[in-house]
Amino acid sequence: MDASLCSLTLRLWQAIGQPRRRQFKLLLVLMILSSLAEVISVGAVLPFLSALANPNRLLEHPTLVSTFDYLGVSTDSEVIIAATAGFCAAVLFAGAIRILVLRMSLVYSFGLGADLSSDVYRRSLHQPYAVHIARNSSEVINGIAIKTSEVIFYVIAPSMALFSSGFMAVAILITLCTIIPASALAAFAVFGGLYALMIRLLRRSLRANSDLIARESTNTIRYLQEGLGGIRDILLDHTQETFVTTFQRSDLALRKAQRDNQFVSQSPRFLMESVGMVLIALIALVFSRGETGVTEVIPMLAALALGMQRLLPALQQFYQSWSTIQGAQGSMREMLKLLEQPLALDSQPASLPLQFDSLIELRNVGFRYAAGAPSILNNFSLIIPKGKRIGFIGETGSGKSTLLDIVMGLLHPSEGQMLVDGVQITATNVNAWRPHIAHVPQDLFLKDGTVRENIAFGVPPESIDDEAVRRAASLAQIGPTIESLPGGYDTLVGERGVQLSGGQRQRIGIARALYKKADVFIFDEATSALDNATEEAVMRSIEGLDKRLTVLIIAHRLSTLKNCDEIIKLHPQSAAHAAIPDL
Repeated sequence: MDASLCSLTLRLWQAIGQPRRRQFKLLLVLMILSSLAEVISVGAVLPFLSALANPNRLLEHPTLVSTFDYLGVSTDSEVIIAATAGFCAAVLFAGAIRILVLRMSLVYSFGLGADLSSDVYRRSLHQPYAVHIARNSSEVINGIAIKTSEVIFYVIAPSMALFSSGFMAVAILITLCTIIPASALAAFAVFGGLYALMIRLLRRSLRANSDLIARESTNTIRYLQEGLGGIRDILLDHTQETFVTTFQRSDLALRKAQRDNQFVSQSPRFLMESVGMVLIALIALVFSRGETGVTEVIPMLAALALGMQRLLPALQQFYQSWSTIQGAQGSMREMLKLLEQPLALDSQPASLPLQFDSLIELRNVGFRYAAGAPSILNNFSLIIPKGKRIGFIGETGSGKSTLLDIVMGLLHPSEGQMLVDGVQITATNVNAWRPHIAHVPQDLFLKDGTVRENIAFGVPPESIDDEAVRRAASLAQIGPTIESLPGGYDTLVGERGVQLSGGQRQRIGIARALYKKADVFIFDEATSALDNATEEAVMRSIEGLDKRLTVLIIAHRLSTLKNCDEIIKLHPQSAAHAAIPDL
């Protein structure tokens, strides 16, 4: 096992919780017990065959006399029956232990896989907003849905098989060495040398394929997302084959690498079986030329044949597990990157919300998305009294959405401060501020569920307050529309709300904000994609909100903001803002 694989294995072990570590140690004990049972079953071959060939010799054997006396065995036929029963019992016990080890290995592997998937998902969701907007979602989706499964099937499960087969091979070899030491050592030297040679020759190829598999599995997810996400333009432009060709190229490279790894891991079995048969034939030839002749060594040859029949699969499984793990290094590395994401300071929910009675203040705020990147905001100051309607307008790139992301606590200022009633909002207390915020974007996300579930978004179905849902829908002026639907509040909205109109989706967004009982509503171009009539209806819903609520609205058209108390016009990298007179 090379240094990089050892490093990855150590990182994976450190990510495993204590309960799983204890479970693994118990599994190792069972593997050792299984190998000992295999020793007994293989070791029982020689006395069993000796009993069949010459039962009288066993009756006179010093170590067995007391046992036979205790069992009441005194004739040749009784010896044969006792030896057969003992041999069958040993074989059945070994088989039962191996089945138990297999079951426990699978329980451990898939249980650990579930732990890892959940942990990757949890850590990904708890990353700061700046991290989410900086990376492609296909990386996270692939890490959770694909790479974690690959780690289960191609790292964890093979690791269990590697330990089990390693213990088994050592136990069988020790047993054979006590029966026929020279032949056993010769056989192990031949097979072990061949497997070691293949490991040395194929290691680089497996590692290269593992990197290719990790890269192309992410690309295939990305190409699928791009094709399905842009389906309207693809159908209009008739560019299906362009997307199919791009996906096919990536998918074919992925399948070829997977194919080659499978061949490398499985093909040596057939060579080793042939070599094993030749080796047994050569050993039989050597024994036949000895003084005792073939008849006397038949039990030892049978023990060797049975031992080889058990040893070869153990060696093959050890090699196959090693090669499979080598071929999954890339996926393991990518999954560990997601698993080792540090939890943000704001990942824990606040015990109590922050008090908001007076005003929100932005004081000399500056923001850039990365060190060395151009400033989006520069020395920006603004006071937002509670209960005011503030509109924001400005050309693309002026920082309108960035500014409101800072107000929501999704982004933190690079310079300056944001304060609520004089308390600075930082990563340590931002979760106490976020319960005050309700956000209705232009492209509102709706889950593929019921209207009820989308209004009470993120609330477990059994915990939804139906009366609060209806009240929020009524205040958002969409209650009668929902009640006219075939399923009412249990109507399915389809993926991303495809069953609803644009105006209905935005009103559900308002109802969601009202259900949350927030007191700061932020509308980020929430009506810009609507026609004039629908926009007016949605704006009437917004204007009808409780006057104690603070409402911040981004819009492209001044007419949309006509009922705001103040309109702020932003300019790219502006150091100030301009207040626009009431329209």
